[in-house]
Amino acid sequence: MGSRLARLDSPVTSYYVLLSVSVVLVLIGLIMVLSASSVKSLEQTDNATPYLYFRKQLMFAIAGGVAMLVASRIPVRGWKALSLPLLGLSVVLQLLVFTPLGVTVNGNRNWVGVGGFTLQPSELAKIGLVLVGATILSAKRRSLGQVRHVVVPYLVPVVLGVLGLVLLGHDLGTAIVLVGIVGAVLFAAGVPRELFVWGGAVMAGGALYFIVTSPNRLSRFDVWLGKDTNPYGAARQPIHGRYALADGGWWGVGLGASREKWSWLPEAHNDFIFAILGEELGLPGTLVLLGLFCVFALVCYRIVLRTEDLFVRVAAAGIMAWLVVQAVVNIGAVIGLLPVIGVPLPLVSYGGSSLMTTMLALGILLSFARQEPGCAEALAAKPSVVKRSLAVLPGRRGRG
Repeated sequence: MGSRLARLDSPVTSYYVLLSVSVVLVLIGLIMVLSASSVKSLEQTDNATPYLYFRKQLMFAIAGGVAMLVASRIPVRGWKALSLPLLGLSVVLQLLVFTPLGVTVNGNRNWVGVGGFTLQPSELAKIGLVLVGATILSAKRRSLGQVRHVVVPYLVPVVLGVLGLVLLGHDLGTAIVLVGIVGAVLFAAGVPRELFVWGGAVMAGGALYFIVTSPNRLSRFDVWLGKDTNPYGAARQPIHGRYALADGGWWGVGLGASREKWSWLPEAHNDFIFAILGEELGLPGTLVLLGLFCVFALVCYRIVLRTEDLFVRVAAAGIMAWLVVQAVVNIGAVIGLLPVIGVPLPLVSYGGSSLMTTMLALGILLSFARQEPGCAEALAAKPSVVKRSLAVLPGRRGRG
């Protein structure tokens, strides 16, 4: 028992657990995208291949893996230096949304399309808000007791500017996730509580305004409140999402055997992929996924507690809130606990922009985990997988 606790207290625990959880979630995502999108792929390719969306997701996962690996090797000072350029790039790309390059998807103009490739700039803005917030607030750590030092320059113009651009594209779901990120960043930095009271009131009022002024959002709330139960209208997706979970029951119908993905459940491979997972893998599959996100949150909390660098603490808390809040909003919509807002399940739902930026954020967390005292030295001293593989080759054993 003592040896197990000692292993948990090892400086490499955060690094390896975070890496393992990330890889497992990406693999689950690839498997479920392959299953959930197979029917839609067949429809769009005249029964030529069921792998259309899976191939794209696999390509994005490989690119995201490279980004995660590179990001994990960038030191903390490097992320401080990259914070403003990343935010600036995301703002420029977000402005392109309102040009002829902009693409509207499900009523939200939050995409940029060039040729056959589309990009969602607000995904990169999440990383920008985290890193810039951590940079500014860590530099002002002695003045954070005064609200004006928090409001300027972080809340105004940085947060207000990014939120405004996203809301101009009518993407309330992403805006809610951004607010969650900013709230976690401010909380981890230790800003005065009165700021949360006023900020929460403003954000609640803003959300209410955007809901009542949009017939589409109002219809989603009518569905959530049970006022609209038309299975051929706005209620179609949440109803069939719950049908999928009910069909899955305790043990599921089997991987690949979903009935709802046969054109019954819209966005089966995207926002409602959790419903397909529950239908095919049953309660154990959903619990495993929830457990992985819980482990991820605990590892992030461990990084926050064990660092003395305020920048790392704030940035790690922001990324943790980003993925956890987004997962809660997505899963809550699928099970009917929340209205359908339209955000993907991190690392699992189909979508290149979301997958790549999320894996980049995980690479940043791995970089922070490497900064834990003794971690980098322990990783350098341990032989890599490639070296261990080469060591057992017959030729090398003979020469040894």
